[in-house]
Amino acid sequence: MTPSHDAWPPLPLAPWQDTMETLHLWTQIVGKIRLALTPWNNHSWHVTLYPGARGLTTGPMHHPNGTFEIEFDFRRHHLAVISATGDERSFALEGLSVATFYEALMSALDTLGLNVEIRPTPVELPDPITPFPEDHAHAAYDPEAAQRYWRALLSIHRVFSVFRARFLGKVSPVHYFWGAADLAVTRFSGRTAPKHPGGAPNCADWVMEEAYSHELSSAGFWPGSGLGEAAFYAYAYPEPDGFRTAQVGPAATYYHEDLGEFVLPYEAVRTAADPDAALLEFLQSTYVAAAELGHWDRADLEFDSDRLPLS
Repeated sequence: MTPSHDAWPPLPLAPWQDTMETLHLWTQIVGKIRLALTPWNNHSWHVTLYPGARGLTTGPMHHPNGTFEIEFDFRRHHLAVISATGDERSFALEGLSVATFYEALMSALDTLGLNVEIRPTPVELPDPITPFPEDHAHAAYDPEAAQRYWRALLSIHRVFSVFRARFLGKVSPVHYFWGAADLAVTRFSGRTAPKHPGGAPNCADWVMEEAYSHELSSAGFWPGSGLGEAAFYAYAYPEPDGFRTAQVGPAATYYHEDLGEFVLPYEAVRTAADPDAALLEFLQSTYVAAAELGHWDRADLEFDSDRLPLS
């Protein structure tokens, strides 16, 4: 079944940029709670959030006093802390500054006996940085825009999951990195990579060094910050010779020299005759460019569904 275009809502940046920036900071608070409670996993995969049937979720987290999860519900526009014991605390998102959100979430956790301490400052954002408990400037929340964003994430997650399934080698989950507010999926060649130079704003260099410890081909989706529009990206690390001039698709794809990445505007996918096929073309063609030019062992790394028995 081909999804309808309703699954790909418009995401013009200007009308919801303030909401996007506030939501980004809220997800950083929730993500840092997951970071504090979850055992380390390579490439920081333990800190990410995941699109769900109602919004974004941490999945289960294990506290000394019990298991719980935190969920952004973009249908009811609530933030919920859900305990495995059946207890739940939630609060509405509209009208909250980052500081008020931080206070409400920490209070909910304390009430449930799930107190967590985090470093209360944003990451991967340029200075000046305002700590979460002091940020009263970011306080926008447009429910309709947040819901459209969530619906877009669900469609992107669906296509990314199809692409992910075509790889036998090491590959990341499809997950939401709250540092840069991107939904991403990453494939690895199996070989180590040169040491990454680091340099991400307000992020320790060792985090980037570990994240890029092995050769990779990565793709993802940004809601708009830095580019002026929602867009997909794809890059290789290390970038092989000839990558930036490789023939990739669809036609709206271009290489962004400053970012060192291929970029495909979300609007080009949304308005395509077959959005899923357009996005898959972008994912596959940029991966093939990275793998071919980087001399990956594609025969051993890629999955042939024809080998599966019929059910």
